[in-house]
Amino acid sequence: MSDRGVSKKVNTISQEQCPEHLRTNRSRLTRWFGRTFYRSIGWNLEGNIVDSERVLIVAAPHTSNWDFVFGIAAVLGINARVRWLGKHTIFKPGITWFMRWLGGIPVNREKPDAVMGYVDEAVKKDNGVVLVVAPEGTRKKSPKWKSGFLRIAEKNNCKIQLGALDFANKRIVLGDVFEPTGDNEADIAAIIEYYGQFKGKHPDQF
Repeated sequence: MSDRGVSKKVNTISQEQCPEHLRTNRSRLTRWFGRTFYRSIGWNLEGNIVDSERVLIVAAPHTSNWDFVFGIAAVLGINARVRWLGKHTIFKPGITWFMRWLGGIPVNREKPDAVMGYVDEAVKKDNGVVLVVAPEGTRKKSPKWKSGFLRIAEKNNCKIQLGALDFANKRIVLGDVFEPTGDNEADIAAIIEYYGQFKGKHPDQF
């Protein structure tokens, strides 16, 4: 693990937590909404997105639909140019445009090879980009994480940053930068061990 991404506690959410080249052009009202949401529920966003051209943030533990709400509010508050991978079934008619506006990339788990194409397209379009992936792939307890995020990071030359949802302490943590060793099984085991210090909304499902 590198100490470059170790979190520092802050009491407000600001676009200063996102490198300038990774910011987007959301309105002041949208950024205000994200920050106000966090203040109203008493949560903090700790740390900063690592300063790199391309960043892949691992989002865990993923145990509740609320994870999405808290994560999106943080993205809006810091004005980050984020693309996130989501199950294609949540991109329902009538709201697909909204999900894509939020940065969503629909993923059909029955066609895993297509994910690389979707991500490649997003990376080429945005140049500097933050990708967010929940490697557990489900809100339920998962005995084995998918390694696709490691392949995505390698192919697109992304720094891997570990982002945690810690409901016990009312915070999202933009934490360590992880340096893969090339041994996917060992890397995933090390990442899972790191997340052991954080509590999701339903800890028994992690």
